[in-house]
Amino acid sequence: MDIPLIEQAKIQARLLVPLLRTLQAELGEARANELVRKALGDHFRRVGETVWKRRGEHGLGEKMAASFEISGAGDALDYEVLAKTEDTFDLNVTGCRYAAFYRELGAPELGFLLVCSSDFPMAEGFGEVELTRTQTIMQGASHCDFRYRLKQAAKAEYALSSASPEVAQLRSPDQVRKRPMLGVDRTCGADHHTDANDPNRT
Repeated sequence: MDIPLIEQAKIQARLLVPLLRTLQAELGEARANELVRKALGDHFRRVGETVWKRRGEHGLGEKMAASFEISGAGDALDYEVLAKTEDTFDLNVTGCRYAAFYRELGAPELGFLLVCSSDFPMAEGFGEVELTRTQTIMQGASHCDFRYRLKQAAKAEYALSSASPEVAQLRSPDQVRKRPMLGVDRTCGADHHTDANDPNRT
């Protein structure tokens, strides 16, 4: 049976919080936080790459909805989905047991560093996704505002992959290059498209 992420986070926190506080005392808060942020960022970036490749859902909205179901398992999150499309996913987290746990430890600022800060490198690992978030419950806000957008280059790829096989074939770069050039015949004052490669064309 899989352990919910909230329980994994609690186990990790009991080890990482004392370690981080020791590093802060030895190196200074700014330097210690920088090192931890970099190490965790690299880790969650790789996790994001793996998660994105393994998810079977189609479109950004479906993939992110499935990811939040995992993050919210074990009654960890209360949230409201505001928008879910192939290139958009907007969500507000209105209740967060991760934040409640770190407040009980007296370390919400470390909770932000160890938990909330991972959301951005995770999105970077997805490769095709941009995340905007302006506030978090961990930092005292009423809710966390997650706004995911598919990058412009990826939108075209998704549009192509979601089209019918016939349409997708016509849209492919190879097919575009192979299609005959169209000339313009202005006979009788009207514009008629003609095949420039037609041997009978005059």
